[in-house]
Amino acid sequence: MTILEEKEKTESLSKENTEEENSLKNENSEKKSQAVEEITLEDKLKAAEEKALRIMAEMENQRRRFEKERNEAFEYGGYNFAKETVSLLDNVERAISSFKNDESLKQKMDLAKIISGIEIVNKDLVSIFKKNGIEQIECINKKFDPNFHQAMLEVENNEKDPGTVFQEIQKGYMMKDRLLRPSLVAVTKKKEEKVDKITKDDGKSNKNDEKN
Repeated sequence: MTILEEKEKTESLSKENTEEENSLKNENSEKKSQAVEEITLEDKLKAAEEKALRIMAEMENQRRRFEKERNEAFEYGGYNFAKETVSLLDNVERAISSFKNDESLKQKMDLAKIISGIEIVNKDLVSIFKKNGIEQIECINKKFDPNFHQAMLEVENNEKDPGTVFQEIQKGYMMKDRLLRPSLVAVTKKKEEKVDKITKDDGKSNKNDEKN
């Protein structure tokens, strides 16, 4: 074999090795590319699934909010109207009380009929309120509750526990489970013991006795 032939054979082997190396590189590159594509596709599917779940959850929340608002609109649609109307009931009750306590009207023959007519109107109003879920708050002798009562003054009283509703100044009302108007009330507190004053009075009395 001549030098030229050996050189050609060497170049041929080198070329084959190079081609094999390039072929291996291409295969590895293709495998990597396929792996990247598979990972990317999986991530996209996962992201799309998460997005779909978020959209479904948001739609469910919106449905629940709409349902709640619809129910509240049905149950409390007349809330503002009822809040203004309870003052009408106050005025009717004041009118009855005023007629009954007016000495100049007691001598009139038709007074009883007038009062009876107003009382019928009052009962009808109370009945209409109850049919619509509006009822008076019972507060006398109840423990003061800031959720339903508004304290206007304190009354000294040792017969009842402190913080007991002693007097109702203005009636309060509930519309189902919602406060329409709080009761204006007077609340009890303990009487202050005037020990110092009694002691001073006793001291003065003793001094006067010694002088005498």
